[in-house]
Amino acid sequence: MLLKNTKKAFTLIELLVVISIISILATL
Repeated sequence: MLLKNTKKAFTLIELLVVISIISILATL
């Protein structure tokens, strides 16, 4: 259960990071 929650949280964080990177690249 803990592993599942961690995986889900990691997925949300990863998605947020990807969006941030795209935004930075778009700005450049």
